[in-house]
Amino acid sequence: MADMLPIKERLKIKRHEMPTLDPEKRGKIFEEVPTGYTVEDAISEAQRCLQCKVATCMDGCPAQVRIPHFIEAIVAEDFEKALEELKVTNALPAVCGRVCPQETQCENTCVLEKQKRPVAIGRLERFVADWNRNNVGHKLPVCAPEGEIKGKVAIVGAGPAGIACAADLSKACYDVTVFEALHKVGGVLRYGIPDFRLPKDILDSEIDAIKETGVKFVTNVVVGNSITVDELALEYDAVFIGNGAGGPRMLGIPGENLNGVYSASEFLVRVNLMGARNFPDFDTPVNFGRKVVVFGAGNVAMDAVRTALRLGADEATIVYRRTKNEAPARDEEIMHAEEEGVKFHFLASPVKINGKNGRVASIICQLMKLGEPDSSGRARPVPDEGKTMEIEVDTVIVAIGQQANPIVAKSATGVRTDKRGYFVASLETGQTTREGVFAGGDIVTGAATVIEAVGAGKNAAQAIDRFIRSKKLSVAEEANK
Repeated sequence: MADMLPIKERLKIKRHEMPTLDPEKRGKIFEEVPTGYTVEDAISEAQRCLQCKVATCMDGCPAQVRIPHFIEAIVAEDFEKALEELKVTNALPAVCGRVCPQETQCENTCVLEKQKRPVAIGRLERFVADWNRNNVGHKLPVCAPEGEIKGKVAIVGAGPAGIACAADLSKACYDVTVFEALHKVGGVLRYGIPDFRLPKDILDSEIDAIKETGVKFVTNVVVGNSITVDELALEYDAVFIGNGAGGPRMLGIPGENLNGVYSASEFLVRVNLMGARNFPDFDTPVNFGRKVVVFGAGNVAMDAVRTALRLGADEATIVYRRTKNEAPARDEEIMHAEEEGVKFHFLASPVKINGKNGRVASIICQLMKLGEPDSSGRARPVPDEGKTMEIEVDTVIVAIGQQANPIVAKSATGVRTDKRGYFVASLETGQTTREGVFAGGDIVTGAATVIEAVGAGKNAAQAIDRFIRSKKLSVAEEANK
């Protein structure tokens, strides 16, 4: 077992980069790209943590993960304790260690970020989760056997917000049932993120640990169709809505109805959830061409374009109206895409999709230039008048964001939505405009990060616990009058 080195020695240690599969090989397979730290790498990287008295890194974590505590346990080579520290606040460390943008969250508030060399918190989180899964198994704290069940809670949606809420409520001795519209649990973690970023056996392991705490997952139930939120509110003491924002957004340009045009959500669901990459062994094909263009430059766009390469595209290209500097995708994802051969057309905005015999044949793009910053703080793209370009293409994937699906909201009397269709709810508690109904994650904020959804689920779980206990206390006091 090692002790923390003196600070001067810790400051001399270089940040450990994440090893990856060879780009020439990985671009044709769905195997996970980053291969993970060795034990030696993890301990050395953990030594870089200064164990600050005021842990600013935690300020950047929406789930308030006990970062210095789990890193200190790594240095002591007590990896089981490190996992326990992680799971105090985060039921999905193996997931979050892989897909969260730590560089803009916890690592961005690390004191070493001032030197552009923050502690690799996300990579250490992944290491701890993987080491425990491979050596001792994943476990979550459970309600004590003698713990009295405090109440029943229904959760709509088995994505990160719903899963986090369910895990915390189960730990607090609630009877929790999660209703999921699709036939497998995980939400965007399963249908939106490809295996080369998040292998599904990793996700399954995390979910199995949550099932062991007593959470019940009921799949193939479309809340708003099979059952309503109003009906759930009558049967359960509280309801949490975390169904995400999986509805596709399109550009509304001519030609989007042609064969060969997909929304990113449809494309990724077909590949990740429904087995299209293994057609004809699975019954869900993707009518796929050789030249693929993806509109957008977020993480979903990177997932889609890199998936296209792995499905056999000869050319896979990103078209984005701003520059690389403004692209919302993680730097790591853009780098991996470039290494694998993805092409990029920046400062280009699609205005028309041309077809031939009912199928995509080319796209017309308006060339752009950068103007003044907009509300996002990024330079606003404006047309470079008179300049266009045409790209031959036979498959188009639109990855410009998602929007709310209205089905759930229509079945929730008294739960207000905004003009975009998202639920109006407190960001601190998840409380909606109807007593006993809470909401959180993308269905409240719009598309955000996995850890932000986890944080919303956790906050709502605490609020639901307070609500149910308060309600039952009021009933008891009324009965004693």
